[in-house]
Amino acid sequence: MSIRTSLLELKAALPSTVTLVAVSKFHPLEAIQEAYETGQRVFGESRVQELVEKQRLLPSDIEWHLIGHLQTNKVKQVVPFISLIHSVDSLKVLQEINKEAARIGRVVPCLLQVHIADEESKFGFSPEACIDLVSSGQLLDYRNVSIRGLMGMATFTDDRAQVEREFKSLKQLFDTLKQTHFPSDPTFSVLSMGMSDDYPLAVQTGSTMVRVGSLIFGNRTY
Repeated sequence: MSIRTSLLELKAALPSTVTLVAVSKFHPLEAIQEAYETGQRVFGESRVQELVEKQRLLPSDIEWHLIGHLQTNKVKQVVPFISLIHSVDSLKVLQEINKEAARIGRVVPCLLQVHIADEESKFGFSPEACIDLVSSGQLLDYRNVSIRGLMGMATFTDDRAQVEREFKSLKQLFDTLKQTHFPSDPTFSVLSMGMSDDYPLAVQTGSTMVRVGSLIFGNRTY
């Protein structure tokens, strides 16, 4: 199936309230261009070097999202143009984004990444640490960062019940934070969860943003 056909089928299946991030990491410029010509404007990359190179060569109205782990020494490379950083997984990263954004006079939209999976290899704040950070009022010190919501990755497993539990726990955390700390902030509205294997379950559970790659572009060429 062509990228165009896959993308149109996927978009038709998603509710209008859910934003599709086309995960283009490891895929060539031509593949991204085909998706762009089909009308897709939001693309996700996980490696800073690859993201910076693609941003330079592809149309300027693309909204680039960073969805992979971000090292502090790479922050300054993406801050000038990034539309959304999904992977703020520590206070150190948040501080660095704020510092670099202040330096160039930008406010960078970010999501707090929460560790919901039963896997040590995944990054993110624990739900408790996330609540503590938001409750502490520290976020108000970071005037050049705008927290737009939460991101999480479920365990890579065939156990759908486990995946559903993890998504529900993240939705519950999102709702709690929204009600207690962001009730009058319309920009705190993003719940980024769900990928190619589990996005229908994520959407059912309340996701507002899904990150889908292989269903659009096919398997990656490393």
